[in-house]
Amino acid sequence: MIEKMKVNVTSEFGELEGVIVHTPGLEVEEMTPQNAKRALYSDILNLSVATEEYKQLKGVLSKVSKVFEVTDLLAETLKDEQVKQSLIQEICTRENAVDILPELLQLQNPELARQLIQGVPIKRNNLTRYLSQERFSLWPLHNFLFTRDASMSFRDEVVIGKMANAVRDRESLIMETIFNHHPLIETKTINAERSGIIGSDKNIKIEGGDFQVAREDVLVIGTGIRTSTQGIDFILENIKARKEPIRHVIVQELPDMPESFIHLDMVFTFLDRDACMVYEPLIMGTSRFHTIHIQVENGEVTKISEHKNLVKALQKLGMDMKPIHCGGKNDIWTMEREQWHSGANFFAIAPGQVIGYERNVNTVNELSKNGFEVIKAQDIIDGKASIEQNQKCVITIAGSELARGGGGARCMTMPFRRKNIAW
Repeated sequence: MIEKMKVNVTSEFGELEGVIVHTPGLEVEEMTPQNAKRALYSDILNLSVATEEYKQLKGVLSKVSKVFEVTDLLAETLKDEQVKQSLIQEICTRENAVDILPELLQLQNPELARQLIQGVPIKRNNLTRYLSQERFSLWPLHNFLFTRDASMSFRDEVVIGKMANAVRDRESLIMETIFNHHPLIETKTINAERSGIIGSDKNIKIEGGDFQVAREDVLVIGTGIRTSTQGIDFILENIKARKEPIRHVIVQELPDMPESFIHLDMVFTFLDRDACMVYEPLIMGTSRFHTIHIQVENGEVTKISEHKNLVKALQKLGMDMKPIHCGGKNDIWTMEREQWHSGANFFAIAPGQVIGYERNVNTVNELSKNGFEVIKAQDIIDGKASIEQNQKCVITIAGSELARGGGGARCMTMPFRRKNIAW
């Protein structure tokens, strides 16, 4: 009998034990300058280059953790015929493609999983389809390489993303199906669309790039164009329903522009028990964007207060974080350039051991100044370098092409199991 992996995430930096990724595939090549905006991209990517860069990320992850591909997990989940029919029915109904449902159900599971992600080309076998300007009956999921957004692990549960853009809804449906039905994974999912707490409020939006687990009792959530205040209220209602002792939610407001501020993890990520990466002008500087602390006790909100900044708010809760500056400390233009290319977006594989783009040289240099040894990802993959226990390091991956997609190492990883932190 297969031993299930229980979901467990009580911090952003506990030692990684299970992570879900999606290696970019043909769905990336189905973007054109004309449809890039609909796909939520500002540019189109070169798949061959992006794939080689992605191999570095996955190669490092495979050295330290169990790594699962979305497509493989989906194909395995679809072996349950009832689950398969339910998922395909919902997808086709939502995307006005019920006419292709019988054809999809005839596909072998691996091919069906592939088409659900890479797209189902339209068959021009009647007049309507022949004259259609569309290329696909089900559009490719261009954004699925950013597996972070469609689901969020917190303790032993998984919050299913309520995506801000309908073009990403299928990602959430797929991740919900995997977490609910894959024989290897044990968890409970929380989905705003299926919840009776608030219901399917159309204003609820929440994406994983805004959702960070600071400590077992502390969540940090960004609110902006991808996560609404109503989405955070939905999370609060679920915390209240547990009727536990003191729990904390720190909310960081984000500006709508530029688009590089799309999620909180583009301006703030945890590196260790006592260190974080910040885009200083927004996180530490004087701005009109609020940092709000919400305290919940035994099912009731007992305090809502405002703090000077996110680092100060964490400090008040006993998390004394040293801010390390994205782009360095000397030049605002350098900060802006490196933040644009995900310079603040790091993924921790253990306390003080993080992965990020090598292209952000000033950010990497700042980490080096703060005691993080710089190690090239390829050296780890080739066995030329190793990561020692308790060693502080930043593992650098190539990112000339991946960064143009608008996300970094944290965006491209969905951890569902980490070791608990000894505080």
